[in-house]
Order: sequence, then structure tokens, then C-alpha cells
Amino acid sequence: MCNSSLFAEYRFAENTLTKDDLLNRPTNMWRYREFLPVIDPANIVTLGEGFTPILPLQNLRSQTGDIEVMWKDEAGNPTGSFKARGIGMAVSKAKELGINTIVTPTAGNAGGALAAYAARAGIRAIVYLPVQTPQLFKDECRLYGAEVIEVDGSISDCGRLANEEALKNGWFQVSTLKEPYRLEGKKTMGYEIAEQFDWQLPDVILYPTGGGTGLIGIWKAFDELERLGWIGPKRPQMVAVQSQSCAGIVEAFQDKKVVSAFMDGGFTIANGLRVPKPYADRLILRVLYQSRGTALSVSDTDMADALKEIARHEGMLIAPEGAALWHAFKQLKATGWLRSGQKVLLLNTGSGYKYLENIT
Repeated sequence: MCNSSLFAEYRFAENTLTKDDLLNRPTNMWRYREFLPVIDPANIVTLGEGFTPILPLQNLRSQTGDIEVMWKDEAGNPTGSFKARGIGMAVSKAKELGINTIVTPTAGNAGGALAAYAARAGIRAIVYLPVQTPQLFKDECRLYGAEVIEVDGSISDCGRLANEEALKNGWFQVSTLKEPYRLEGKKTMGYEIAEQFDWQLPDVILYPTGGGTGLIGIWKAFDELERLGWIGPKRPQMVAVQSQSCAGIVEAFQDKKVVSAFMDGGFTIANGLRVPKPYADRLILRVLYQSRGTALSVSDTDMADALKEIARHEGMLIAPEGAALWHAFKQLKATGWLRSGQKVLLLNTGSGYKYLENIT
């Protein structure tokens, strides 16, 4: 047992799909189905996930100068977050494989997504989440019919218990990067970014990094698109943004390490960023080094202030994880790390409405 991440690979040399073929396809993540792991389309379990908008920053441009800043807003996905992509893919593949019980540890959004997609597929869902998770997420899971197990600890504790019970009972785990399918759903963000930018990637991408699946998936997508001949070798600089509560990736990056240390400072309003030690820390750090990117952490106070600023000036009630990016952007601009004339994309991973218990 290698105790590492698995990745799906495709025969790109045999591909006959062209960019023009995408023009008449549905505007969801399944438009890239040739490069996704579900073989029979009859097994696709969908609620309309993907192809989320890219919105330019409008009323806060006085703070961005001549740097062009845009949001890719994942809040409109089913169940209100980007988790719909990875979970939708994993549940679809589970259906194709004949699996009848799926389990996941979650900080909130992944649990709600699993509960919804499992209900759609007719598959049993079991969700382990921390006791400190906002009640809305617990209620959401239960409303979709999932079995909810509350754990007095962090998502790492949830993951340990979920793993033990899954091995004992023969359940299929969809823990972050412990199976290859959630990554394949998340990578569709990278395909969309390339297509929405007319196949010319932005200069910098800021990503809220808990488990890091999205950051790794986007990077994988860019590699696949180059192998297809749809983009060139140029890559964005990738920026991992963490909560000061769990900033192991930031510390590892600053110390030029290849793995992160366990770090859990307790509750953060960005529940999705309370990941004390990402399972794929090596892969996250590799992307940051390869892209000549960086990593930084944001306090809860600064996240809350950024969330309110975006809401009041841009009309977007984004998740605290996404709000952390706005504060991080201002930090990077102030230090000169960001340069004039660059195109910068911020990934808002979910809806702020689901975090009202944390932020009001």
C-alpha cells in the first residue's frame, strides 16, 4: 500500500475533440466528459454543477490599481459550493462501480454535497463532521437523508474515525485525495478558467487552501490542456491562502520544506480551512514551487472584514474562505509581490449564506 494519492490518466494522443466542439455543449462540468473518469454517461449524477461565472471586480478597483482582478464564483453550484464538482464526480463513479455506501469526513460543505448527490443517486451517505461545524451544515446533511456523526475534534479526527469505520464495514471513502475522483471533478475549474479566458491563462490565481484538492486539480487541468495542444506552456503563479489557525502549508513554504507539519489552532470562521495537515501537502507545495507562487495566512478578523467589504461594495456574499483571498490580495499588492498590468483571479469557493452563524 503506497499510502499516497491516486490520479486518473487519459489517452490524450487519441483525442479528436476540438475547442469548437465545446460550443454546442451544456454549460456544466460534464462538457469535458472525454477527460473525466465516468465511462457510461448513464451513470452521471448531476444537479447542474460547473461552468460558474467569472466576475470582474467593479467598485473596489480603487484598491487594485492597474491590476485586473476577477472572481470565479463557485457559490452558484448545487448545495452552494465548489464541493459539488468533486462530490458529483465521486458519486457518479461510485454509481458506475456499483457502490451502495459512501462515507466522508467534512468541515461542512463536502458533507452537504455528498448528502445531496447520494440522495440523487440512491446511495447511502455517512458524514463525519466536527461538533463545532455550524448547525446549518448538520441540518443540511440530515435533510438530504445522510447519517451524521458529530466528532469532538477537527476534520483530522473525523478522517481517522471515518477511515476506521470504512475499512471495518467496507464503505467507499471519498476523503480528500484518498481516491482519484473528487480531484477529477475539481479539475474542471481549470478547464473552465482556460476556456473562459479564451485559452490565455491569468497571471496569478489565489486559492483558499484547506485540503488543497482544487489547487492541485486546477494545476492538473492546465497540464492536460497543454498535452491536448489547447494552451501553451505558460502557467499562472499559484497562491495558497490559509487561515492563521491552520497555516502548515504557509510555514512549510516559507521554510522551503516539501511536507507540512500538523498545525491546529482551533476554530476558524472559515470551516473549510481548518485542515491541520492536508493529506496531499507534498502535492500542494510542489505546485507552489513549480509555479513560482507563494503562500500566506489570514486571521479571522481580517477575513470577516474582507467579507463585509466585498458584500457592501460588490454585492457578493462570499464564503470566509473566499474572503481570505481579498485580504491576501491586498497584502501581496502592498508588498510588491503582485505587479502592474497582471490579471489576477480569485476563487470564491462557496456561498456566505451558509456561514451566517459564524460571521454575524
